[in-house]
This record gives sequence, C-alpha cells and structure tokens, in this order.
Amino acid sequence: MDLIRLRNINKVYKNGVTAIHDLDLNIKKGEFVFIIGSTGCGKSTLIKMMYREEKPTKGKIIVGGIDVAKLRNRKVYKIRRKIGVVFQDYQLLPKSTAYENVAFALEVLGLPKAEIHRKVVKVLDLVGLKNKAKHYPDQLSGGEQQRVAIARAIVNGPKLLICDEPTGNLDPKTSMEVMDVLSAINKLGTTILMVTHDIEIVNKMKKRVIVLDSGRILKDYQEGEYSSESN
Repeated sequence: MDLIRLRNINKVYKNGVTAIHDLDLNIKKGEFVFIIGSTGCGKSTLIKMMYREEKPTKGKIIVGGIDVAKLRNRKVYKIRRKIGVVFQDYQLLPKSTAYENVAFALEVLGLPKAEIHRKVVKVLDLVGLKNKAKHYPDQLSGGEQQRVAIARAIVNGPKLLICDEPTGNLDPKTSMEVMDVLSAINKLGTTILMVTHDIEIVNKMKKRVIVLDSGRILKDYQEGEYSSESN
C-alpha cells in the first residue's frame, strides 16, 4: 500500500528556476528510502513539498490519503501531524531539557500530562536517552542532540519521518549510531524518507535509493547501490 504518491510534479520558483520536472514517485508504507544527488538537484525541494513547506507548481502529492498540494494554509496542521521532520541542525530549545524538548511537541496538542509523560519516557528509551532526560542540549553530544530531535519528531507516532541530512554534522561512528536508531524506528512501522550525501551510510544500510539529477529521477535502486556516476 502506497503512503506517498507523486504524480506529474513540477516546481518552478518565482525566479524562473525549475527545481522539479514532471516527477512521478510511489513510496510504500513502511519503506526506508534514501534520496541522493548533487547539490541543487531538487532533493530539499522534493521533501519540502511533502510536508507542505513548499507547494508544487503542478501535479498531485498524496501523503497518507491527503492531497498536500490542495491543502489550504489553515489546514496544513492536518498533514504536519502525520509527518515528523528531522533537520541537520537539531533545532532544539536550548533552555529546555531533553525531556522538555520532546514533551513540547505534545503540549502544543493539548494532551494530558500523564499521557505526555508516558509517551516521552517511551520514546527517549527508544532512542537510547532515557537516562539523559534531564540534560540540556549543551550537556549532550551532537549525536545525542540529534537523537533528542528524532524522539521529538516521532513522539506523536507519525506515519512518515522525513530526515534532511540528519547526519550531516556528525562523525562516521556517531552517524551510524543515529542510523541504528532510525532503523529501529523503521522496523516498528514508520516510513522513513532521508536526504543524504553520505555514500557510506547508503551502502551500509542497503535500502531503496532514489537518485535525483536536475529535478528528475535518474535512478531508483531497490537495494542501496550508490554508483560513482550519481555522486
């Protein structure tokens, strides 16, 4: 069953640059998919359209049964609740603990305190940070901060987790620790879509790989091949 369906997607920015050309893509529920390609190939534009940071100029984007492209601005929250997003730079609240950073994502939804506590403890345990719940971001390593960001993104149980270069600021060992966490989340049923430049990670994970070039799908590998021509 497809969680994401893109049909005839075009994205032309106001400056006349065409970022995405007539792109079609299906992603099944529970898949782990890498999106790779050189700088400026359209990777960020593609994922931003999925969580409605950008709108396509033409085409359909169906995520979890919702036509994202047609959503009115005041209804965007409907898709945002189905999607977790993790960025390269963590985007944690510096004066809040790991627990508070994750809890914040639920507090804005108005959930009862007992339910928030149960969910936050569970998700911090999943990412291996239950014992650092009271630590502030500046007391955590880069890898630990990224794991807090991942916990915050998945605490509400989204169907889809979008990761934009989540290991971009991390060393190889820490990067693989973060990938182990993402792999565990994927095994629990969350669909993961990850933009990366890291060849080593892609080759080790052996997941589906979509190679973009000038806003078009150049290759679509089912088993994680990252050929030199796609770099």
